[in-house]
Amino acid sequence: MILGSSNRSKVGWWILLAAALFVVALDQVSKRLVVANLALYESWVPCPALAGWIDVHYVGNSGAAFGLFPNGSLVFVIVSVVVSLIILLYSHRLADGQLLLRLSLGLQLGGALGNLIDRLWLGYVVDFLDLHILPVFNLADVAIVCGVALLVLLMVLEDRRRTRLVSSAGGDSRAQEEVPQG
Repeated sequence: MILGSSNRSKVGWWILLAAALFVVALDQVSKRLVVANLALYESWVPCPALAGWIDVHYVGNSGAAFGLFPNGSLVFVIVSVVVSLIILLYSHRLADGQLLLRLSLGLQLGGALGNLIDRLWLGYVVDFLDLHILPVFNLADVAIVCGVALLVLLMVLEDRRRTRLVSSAGGDSRAQEEVPQG
């Protein structure tokens, strides 16, 4: 059975909503476990074989993702609310389908909301994933980065698709490269 236009649109909304809710739930549960079991700045090595590579290290982050721009909590509360609203409004205007784009937006929305909850509840974001080569981060940050990476990938693929269409129509000088004579 082929989905009708209104059903596809509903599926898109459900994908965005499910992704966002999944990220918020996973992010908040993981952060609550860290807060309940570790003191601020305390570390735990869950897998001794990976010691020095990855551990759980509870830090409070008043800045942006990965510890950037410390002490900007109020600014980031406002940014999180604005970005969340923009994502919802933009998603509402998307054409039917575009499920991967909606997934991307859902990951970003869930990450923004997960960190927003921390800022409103605690005044800072709980970060705990320590890879030792990056600033300490959390699952909301991972979701935001994955959502943005998926968005960039979709944009690159769309640009290539458009270039091929224009090239096949014979109207794009960028797509028609000259072969060097030699």
